[in-house]
Amino acid sequence: MPTYREAAIVLRTHKLGEADRIVTLLTRGRGRVRAVAKGVRRTRSKFGARLEPGMVVDVQCYEGRNLDTITQADGLATYGEAIARDYPAFTAASVMLETCEQLTDEGRPAVRHFSLLAGGLAALAAGEHDPRLVLDSYLVRALAIAGWRASFASCARCGMTGPHRAFHVPSGGVVCPVCRPPGSAAPAPETLELLEALYSGDWAVADASQRRHRGEASGLVAAYLQWHLERGVRSLRHVERIH
Repeated sequence: MPTYREAAIVLRTHKLGEADRIVTLLTRGRGRVRAVAKGVRRTRSKFGARLEPGMVVDVQCYEGRNLDTITQADGLATYGEAIARDYPAFTAASVMLETCEQLTDEGRPAVRHFSLLAGGLAALAAGEHDPRLVLDSYLVRALAIAGWRASFASCARCGMTGPHRAFHVPSGGVVCPVCRPPGSAAPAPETLELLEALYSGDWAVADASQRRHRGEASGLVAAYLQWHLERGVRSLRHVERIH
């Protein structure tokens, strides 16, 4: 059978039989891949610990009709170990992994999603920023890669240059007074500045933001995420419970 080798991030695992696991991977060149790791749950497994969610690995697989099979896995970045020691970082990583799985497709290259997720996991492991800020930054960027770029300055409907005070999730971001639909939110100007900073990667602005503006920004990001995904992100409720 044909074999391939790819850099991959472990998104999810679940048990198969008595000793195997099905591992969902995000690969750089093949997009999302589901593969069997045989014997990985045995204590003598050579690469069991490397195939946990959040780990970045170099995998070798051979292609199968329904599922591929992992024959080798070498660790590239052990973000999972550092993230697992911090519960807020762990819950944020869980949302990132679940969201990434929903935004990517099997068999389609996902270079930008791969790079963004790897960078987000690295930021959580380093612990230099609030995990919720890292998560919200990841979410707004991942949605933009998927084609749902939120507008935080110009009107999402007519394009009028802002700043604007209203935010309407179905419209795609901020809206001007003329386009503002009923039921639009009215976040603080500092909240919209924070969202723009999270999208652009301006961490000086993001880290200096106040807690109330972070909470308001997170609420808007969560609503925007849930609106565009067909299925809800189950792990998001654990992050919201912390805050």
